[in-house]
Amino acid sequence: MSKNKFYITTTLPYVNADPHIGFALELIQADVIARHHRQRGAEVMFNTGTDEHGLKIYRNALEAGKDPQIYANEYAGRFSELTKALNVSTTLFIRTTDAHHEKAAQEFWRRCLHNGDIYKKNYKIKYCVGCELEKTDSELVKGYCPIHPNLQLETIEEENYFFRFSKYQQPLLELYEEHSDFVLPSFRSQEIKNFVKQGLNDFSISRLKLKMPWGIPVPDDQEQVMYVWFDALVNYISTLGWPEDEKTFLEFWPGVQIAGKDNLRQQSAIWQAMLMSAGLPASKQILIHGFITADGQKISKSLGNVIDPFEVVQKNGADVVRYYLLREIPSGDDGDFSHKNLESRYNSDLANGLGNFTARVLTLAAKETFFEKEKVTEKVEFKIKETKAVVDEKIRQFKLHEALAHIWELLAFGDAYVNETQAWKREDKNVIFSLVTLLDNVAFLLQSFMPETAEKITKRIVREGNTLTIQPGEILFPRRI
Repeated sequence: MSKNKFYITTTLPYVNADPHIGFALELIQADVIARHHRQRGAEVMFNTGTDEHGLKIYRNALEAGKDPQIYANEYAGRFSELTKALNVSTTLFIRTTDAHHEKAAQEFWRRCLHNGDIYKKNYKIKYCVGCELEKTDSELVKGYCPIHPNLQLETIEEENYFFRFSKYQQPLLELYEEHSDFVLPSFRSQEIKNFVKQGLNDFSISRLKLKMPWGIPVPDDQEQVMYVWFDALVNYISTLGWPEDEKTFLEFWPGVQIAGKDNLRQQSAIWQAMLMSAGLPASKQILIHGFITADGQKISKSLGNVIDPFEVVQKNGADVVRYYLLREIPSGDDGDFSHKNLESRYNSDLANGLGNFTARVLTLAAKETFFEKEKVTEKVEFKIKETKAVVDEKIRQFKLHEALAHIWELLAFGDAYVNETQAWKREDKNVIFSLVTLLDNVAFLLQSFMPETAEKITKRIVREGNTLTIQPGEILFPRRI
């Protein structure tokens, strides 16, 4: 990756259901990081898309009486719409049924094959269709996959191609050792280290086309199609134009990947081993987030507590949803979604907090014209500088919830400063100018988290030449009863 280039990608969700609130969180988290790097002057590539092959998609399409491609097309559009609804600044949207991706996946296969890491054998495994992964007895809970306990495990027995995963145990451990923050948060890093230390098993990377035709054809073997994970993971580089567009690839790769905790092994071990096999650089960093519950319960259709991100945005607006998910859900851990807590956050943090402080400062400054000679008081200048440094570091550490908390500490400092200086008496113009500057910097810090709100504040602070004036505007967040 070039110094002034930055690449970040989400995972690609399966197109077997409508978008859910967990993937909305992943998109928003990635967007904060992408926008933050743009603020720092980087040219950013930001990828998301849809994973459209595999047994799960194939069966769902058959059950719906549809061609798998038509079935995938219907759902793919919904995920594209979600990026717009959440005001996510993606620059790339890849589908694993794209013709270029298919060619890239086949070239990737050839390179691994050339390096001696693909071979054929008979095998028999227990398979979870929900995860699209093999399951060992040690991973099961009472004979079921812990992530999909409502699905019966299937037994697959056939001759397929295998990837020599076992070969990469030591190289992976060396990768983790050389880059201590390769996986964040740190407890996920330790989890993947422990997994790799136990030893790695080679895994199947193809399926018999006769049984499951919905996949990318294996090069030079028309009887087999690629296993969905082997195909899908290649999207992270095929979306950059690899292998033909070497210039773009070399400028932006390696990149940062963000994924849920159920993707930890695939992203931080399997994909990294695949890259090593193909002779390509490892990813730059893997950021792992947790799961979301609803009012303390696991989200499921049977419980009727599925949260539709489109409905939540339609009711509250994108920035309110972005703020709530980023502030309420610890970035690297599990969290809970509650409509009641969202309302509470809205009134306390947005209406009474950010909204009230914005109105207070702009009202104080509305009758003033400020010139370059005005100075920010030392106390306010220090607090702004300190907050910027902390927020930058928290984003780097993938602690987005803590970054937001520090921005709100700056707001609390501003409120206290109004009272401490009795700014409403307008005895010191520098005090009011300092408050306007503080608010302007709050808007700057919020650009990554709440872009629409940040723009509304910034537009109220008008600079013309060496003067600064305040324009009237609507209340940012009217209090809800």
